[in-house]
Amino acid sequence: MRDNPGVTSTPPDRAPLGGPPRDFVGYGRHPPQFRWPGGAAVAISVVLNYEEGAEYSLLDGDPINDTWGETSTPLPPPVRDMGTETHYEFGSRVGVWRLVRMVEELGIPISVDAPALALERNPPFARWLRDGPHEVIGHGYRWTEDSQMTRAQERAHLRRAIESVERSTGQRVRGWIVRTMPSVNTRELLVQEGGFLYDSDASNDEIPYFVDVAGTPFLVVPYTKVYNDVKYFLAPTYARPADFLETLRGGLDYMLAEAERGFGGRMLTVGVHSRWSGQAHRAGALREFLDYALAREDVTFMRRVDIARFWIERFGGRAPRTTHST
Repeated sequence: MRDNPGVTSTPPDRAPLGGPPRDFVGYGRHPPQFRWPGGAAVAISVVLNYEEGAEYSLLDGDPINDTWGETSTPLPPPVRDMGTETHYEFGSRVGVWRLVRMVEELGIPISVDAPALALERNPPFARWLRDGPHEVIGHGYRWTEDSQMTRAQERAHLRRAIESVERSTGQRVRGWIVRTMPSVNTRELLVQEGGFLYDSDASNDEIPYFVDVAGTPFLVVPYTKVYNDVKYFLAPTYARPADFLETLRGGLDYMLAEAERGFGGRMLTVGVHSRWSGQAHRAGALREFLDYALAREDVTFMRRVDIARFWIERFGGRAPRTTHST
């Protein structure tokens, strides 16, 4: 038999990569049959990514300017990228409060994905989280690539973030998600630290699932980069806010139709950023979708921590589970 010409073997002198194995099967053809609290077929999880003030910055001693701004031509160091800096400041000064008003007016519970330093630098927003019903998801101490850290560095940043968020908001984070991708150590560090119900670093499913981490069952509540306003900048990009609206509405309609045909409940994660969807025209598209979803009797809005608690209570070890181990 010939070797697959598109696959290369691991060089004999390379150390094992480590981390969890890949799973190409998941629940397969027969996902668990369930309905969310109240009998809803689809649970919408709105995740507000609040990262302003924690991004890469020359002023914070980083060797680079951050690139996730509103322009495609960031300045190379040692020149400060003032345009990108002020774009982030729009998110913390204006955009986040526009989105806050929206969820308050609609009465929607949300999860806020925030690096600890971003909350330290915006005390009014941290107080809003302290005083309200919304969840804070751990997003690192800063908005950095944890996959590039050593295991010891990642553990230190994890613990610093937990302490800082609790000091700023009064919440002990129960969920975790990193900037771009986790390291091979991330999930195991969460289990070793204790106190976490779930992580959201995977984007490989539409409903939660359990993995085995060194003998400990651990829940994954998957995230998405599709139903996400990052598509305003991640190719192929949205040309207009109506594209985001149609993506969200189309996804919700299809999931509801599947549920009606007996294929089980679904979870629709909607990821938004204060510096992007906090812009007025984009906020309008998000508002239109939320109004549309609220008009459906078979839809509910849930924080991710509540989704995790529901799944653990409803299924525990009885739901089909992957065979991951680390």
